[in-house]
Amino acid sequence: MTIAIFLGALIGAIALGIPIAYALLLSGTALMWHLDLFDAQILAQNVLEGANSFPLLAVPFFMLAGEIMNVGGLSRRIVNLALSLVGHVQGGLGFVTILAAVMMASLSGSAVADTAALAALLLPMMVKAGHDKGRSGGLIASAGIIAPVIPPSIPFVIFGVAANVSIGKLFLAGIVPGVMMGAAIAITWWIVARREGAKTPPKASRAEQFKALRESTWALVLPVIVLVGLKMGVFTPTEAAVVAAVYALFVSTMIYRELRLRQLYAVFVGAAKTTAVIMFLVAAAAVSAWLITVAQLPDQLIELLQPFLDRPTLLLVIIMLMILLIGMAMDLTPTILILAPVLMPVVKAAGIDPVYFGVLFVMNGAIGLTTPPVGTVLNVVAGVGRMKIDQVAKGVLPFMCAQIIVLFLLVFFPEIVMTPLRWFYA
Repeated sequence: MTIAIFLGALIGAIALGIPIAYALLLSGTALMWHLDLFDAQILAQNVLEGANSFPLLAVPFFMLAGEIMNVGGLSRRIVNLALSLVGHVQGGLGFVTILAAVMMASLSGSAVADTAALAALLLPMMVKAGHDKGRSGGLIASAGIIAPVIPPSIPFVIFGVAANVSIGKLFLAGIVPGVMMGAAIAITWWIVARREGAKTPPKASRAEQFKALRESTWALVLPVIVLVGLKMGVFTPTEAAVVAAVYALFVSTMIYRELRLRQLYAVFVGAAKTTAVIMFLVAAAAVSAWLITVAQLPDQLIELLQPFLDRPTLLLVIIMLMILLIGMAMDLTPTILILAPVLMPVVKAAGIDPVYFGVLFVMNGAIGLTTPPVGTVLNVVAGVGRMKIDQVAKGVLPFMCAQIIVLFLLVFFPEIVMTPLRWFYA
């Protein structure tokens, strides 16, 4: 009955078009009434405490770093480097998109920011070269969702806080799966692009390649600083976010000199607005998380899934399919905030490593960003490319299938994630 009331209130509110944050508050309030615990002071305290978290400080700083990189020329130089390296091969602009997406993912950690930058820079070039616009948009969308998996990742920060899992370990565990996502769509693009016969840019000379590498060196140093700092214990993920923002600001203003002082206000406001949306979601979800614990919903779910606890792989398959379905109707952040506190006790009871599960969860939720009808990343590509969302959705289908195959490959072979993680923490 308790689960039915919580889910009924949440799904009903979402169906009525109420924003997710308010739907979470509404479902939490409904659960409080049912448990005879309603108290406005408890409600307010949980909202405030939900956002009062030191690890969550990483969110605004990573968002700021991403905004600065796009305006300050770091993202454009990454794309130019990828163009000089692989732009000349058959279907080269697609490989440029994938390579640039992987490199940019290690800079910002935001799927929306990376996708917007890639669509603005590369989509017109791909269409002009003769590639199908919908398929090109689909490739860009599927490449953009690598950002939540490769560190630094904002969804990993949110998952770590929501599920009480080490954010540093999540960062390092996401490297191999993120690269595999890129490799999967690269293989798919190679198969697709051979049939199109599109024109390719001329091969860059060795001098042009060195010039592109030299100009992008400052941008490429950032992920090295973050990963080495985390590996060596120099700073925490939150401090890494501050380092990334300050470094991006320094490079954009003092080295590349593309970010002007008059632009700083708009950059800070843009990052603040996006952060406010995320933090309000986190604060609202804290109410539901507290009530989920009080109502012992995880215990009820463990009892419900008891037959599968001795078969962790089958349990993971069921959970992953469930998240895939939910991802079609819900964005990544609310999916994490709603499901992570509920599923984590089940995962621990089944003996599944929380870090490994966190990587699968975020990867699965990221794929959901490319599934209609919500598909945030699809909407970004459609908006930037000025095309219908169903055109992008059709184009993204083969690449999304490739990434789902990678997801379930990791489900059946967990050592792909765990072996590199143990090496990083050796």
